[in-house]
Amino acid sequence: MATIMNQYYPQSVTHPGLTLAEKLEEMGMGIKEFAIRTSKPEKTINAVLKGESSITPDMSVSFETVTKIPAHFWMNLQRQYDESEARNRIFERMLSFSEWVSSFPVSAMVKLGWISECKTKEEKTVALLSYFAVSTPEAWEDYYLNQQLKVAFRISLSTTKEPYAISTWLRQGEIQAANVDVSCEYDEKSLKDKLPEMKRLMAENPKNISEQLRQICADCGVKLIYTPCLPKAPISGSTRWINGVPCIQLSGRSKRYDTFWFSFFHEIGHILLHGRKDIFLEDIEYGDKQKEKESDLFASKWLLSQSEEDMIVRKGDFSWIAIQEYAKRFGTHPSVIIGRLQHKNMLRWQNSNLLEKVHLFEEELY
Repeated sequence: MATIMNQYYPQSVTHPGLTLAEKLEEMGMGIKEFAIRTSKPEKTINAVLKGESSITPDMSVSFETVTKIPAHFWMNLQRQYDESEARNRIFERMLSFSEWVSSFPVSAMVKLGWISECKTKEEKTVALLSYFAVSTPEAWEDYYLNQQLKVAFRISLSTTKEPYAISTWLRQGEIQAANVDVSCEYDEKSLKDKLPEMKRLMAENPKNISEQLRQICADCGVKLIYTPCLPKAPISGSTRWINGVPCIQLSGRSKRYDTFWFSFFHEIGHILLHGRKDIFLEDIEYGDKQKEKESDLFASKWLLSQSEEDMIVRKGDFSWIAIQEYAKRFGTHPSVIIGRLQHKNMLRWQNSNLLEKVHLFEEELY
């Protein structure tokens, strides 16, 4: 992306006909003679000299024998001119892209280092097109809104409130996923076998927990990606298959330990329970509600089963000491129990100060 942004493209490139005219003058050769020597119609040579026609590969070889200038030189001149003209046409169209550009959280993207700092609208346009790997806003709409690529991206953000911010967050996940390696191909049995290890990690909460969790996932062929939230894209997580590999993308937006782990196990549930072609977005009004409920239930069971929750409620002791004892007994984390009791309105939200926090990023927007 940065390489494309930093390349130099001259604003104007002359048509190769000008170089040909200069060479004919140098050789003291007229148009008619040159046409005869190259076996080309005089009308064609005139059109080239006036910049109205292109030099073809066949013509470049004929020019080589007469001018003693290699054919590839003429072809390079023509290629540079054609590319310059195409870029100029796109650049002119960019003036009409301003409304599309203004819909994206460009400032946030720059702050997070997702794109380079842009001074002009044209630079912003180029940066966004490069970021999404599309050539026009219409291409972006076809991919993210019109479901033109249903096999690889079975989703339309057209019904969401903020498709621009959400697509930006999702695209960052794709970029990150391309740089994440997994130890093996995805194996469902291996992932199921790793679930107890994941829960133990959650209960122990070591300092490098995020990297340990990422490695456990990689060991069973799952990519785990952490992506900061964007303004207007309050997503906790997403699950999708990218190039045949299951990818979990988490934002850790609430910074609550219990919420982070619920989101993680929820996404694991999607991988184990649901199809490869779906994409799931959490906290966004999108997707199959039944599948979301199934993943919610999956996460709840692994964090704190219904029977374990019922036992805690029956005892009725929600003191900090009791909650720690429950967590140790059930192999979970105190924050999970507090969060569950708060969610069921059995514990006041003032107790949130007892909740463990999770910080995935050094710098966050909010």
